[in-house]
Amino acid sequence: MSWETVIGLEIHVQLSTQSKIFSGSSTAFGAEPNSQASLVDLAMPGTLPVTNLEAIRKAVKFGLAIDAQIAKRSVFERKNYFYPDLPKGYQTTQLAEPIVGAGAVEIQLEDGTRKTVRIHHAHLEEDAGKSLHEAFFDENGHGMTGIDLNRAGTPLIEIVTEPDMRSAEEAVAFARKLHSLVTSIGICDGHMAQGSMRFDVNVSVRKKGDDTLGTRTETKNLNSFKFMEAAIKLEVERQIDLIEDGGKVVQETRLYNGDTHTARSMRSKEDANDYRYFPCPDLLPVIITDEDIEALRAELPELPDARQARFIDQYGLSDYDAGILAGDRAVADYFEAVVTASGDAKLSANWVTGDVAARLNAADIGIDQCPVSAVHLGQMIQRILDGTISSKIAKQVFDACWNGEGSPDQVIEARGLKQMSDSGELEKIIDQVIHDNTAQAEAFRAADEGKQKKMFGFFVGQVMKLTQGKANPQQVNALLQERLK
Repeated sequence: MSWETVIGLEIHVQLSTQSKIFSGSSTAFGAEPNSQASLVDLAMPGTLPVTNLEAIRKAVKFGLAIDAQIAKRSVFERKNYFYPDLPKGYQTTQLAEPIVGAGAVEIQLEDGTRKTVRIHHAHLEEDAGKSLHEAFFDENGHGMTGIDLNRAGTPLIEIVTEPDMRSAEEAVAFARKLHSLVTSIGICDGHMAQGSMRFDVNVSVRKKGDDTLGTRTETKNLNSFKFMEAAIKLEVERQIDLIEDGGKVVQETRLYNGDTHTARSMRSKEDANDYRYFPCPDLLPVIITDEDIEALRAELPELPDARQARFIDQYGLSDYDAGILAGDRAVADYFEAVVTASGDAKLSANWVTGDVAARLNAADIGIDQCPVSAVHLGQMIQRILDGTISSKIAKQVFDACWNGEGSPDQVIEARGLKQMSDSGELEKIIDQVIHDNTAQAEAFRAADEGKQKKMFGFFVGQVMKLTQGKANPQQVNALLQERLK
C-alpha cells in the first residue's frame, strides 16, 4: 500500500532580548541554576508583569520578514497546566489574537524545486524552566529531577505552520530556512544546542490520494536538524507499521532520544480547551500602529533570498553555492570579507563551502569561532593566484593557520612552502625523472594518445615526489609534454 506523510511544525524561537518578556531578569545563557528567576517570573503575590517592548518589536520583524499579517491588537492569555518547571502553574501566551497572522516561507529542495510552506500564525509567549533528570540521586540511589528556573520567562515566538510538508527532507529544508531567516534579521542567536530554537513535529500518514488527514502525533523539543530528520522518519515508519498490522494511531505527545535513536510516548495529546485559556488580567492588549510597522520594516536587513540573488548577480556564483553562503548571515559576512581580501569570488566560495565548512563541522563550532580569519584566508587565496603556492600546498598552509602558526605568509616562509617555478631547475628535475625511468618513457612514446593520458600521471607524480609537492603543476605538465615527445 502506498502512503503519504503529512507534517506540520511548531517552532519555539527564543528572542535575543537582554531581559525576559515580563520582568527585568537576565536571559544570559549559562548562569548558575536558579540565579536568574525573579519574583515576577515566579508570579509571587504582589508582583505584576510588564511587557518587554523589544520582544514585541522582534515578533513584528519576523512577521514582516515572511510577509505576514501583523495584528494591530493582540492579547496575552493564560494557559493553565501543571508541570514541575512551570513555576506559575500557567504560561502567559497568546491564542485567540496572536501578534503575527498568516504568512509563507519558500524553501528550495536538493533537486532544485521550490515549495511554499504556509505559516498559520506566530504568537508571543514566555518559556518555562528546565527539568534536569541526569545527575540527581538520593542517598539510596533513586533518580530525582532537578529544576532550573533561569529560562522561565524568556521571550519566545511560537511559529505554527500549516501541514504542508510531505517528507522529513522538506521539514528539514524548512527548518534550515527558518533558522537562516531569524538569525539574519537578528531576532534569535540560533544556538540550537542551547535551546534557542526547538522544534515540535506533528506527523500523520494517509493513503496516497486521500484528502482526509490521519491521526497525528507530536514529537517535542527537537533541537537539531539531524535529530528532526531521524525522528520524523522513525515516526512515519512506526505509524505505517501500526496501521498495516491492524492497529490505530493514538493522538499523543512523544519524545525522541537522539543517542539511542528511539522514541517513546510521553502523554496523551491535549486539546486547547484542556488548558482553560482566559485573557491575562495583569496585561493590557498590545497595540501596534501603522507607523510602528513601517518603522520596523525600515530596520529589516537584507533577507536570505535577496542575499542569495545578489551573490549570484554580483559574484557570478551558482545557485547552489550562493544558497549555502547566503543562508547564514555570519557565513555570508565572512565570505564577503574573504572576497575583499582575495579578489576572487569563486575560489573564495570554494574554500568557505569546502575546507572551512568541513573543519568547522568537525570541531562543532560556528564561523564566528573560526581560527582562520577572513583576511588570512583571503591572503592565502592570493598566494594561490599569484603562484606562490599550489592548491595542494594551500591545504597545508590552511591547516597551519588553523592551528595558530601565524598568517599564511608567515607559514609559507617558516615551512619553506613556496612553489618551485624556476624553469631551469624544473627542467633538470624532469630530465632526471625521465633518465631514471627510461623504460616508462619509451613505453609512453610508443603508446597511442589514449594510453599516454593514463601514463602521464606517473611522471607528474615522480616530479612532485622529488620536489616535495612544491613544483608548479602547470609548468611541470608543459615541460613533461615537451620532454616526452
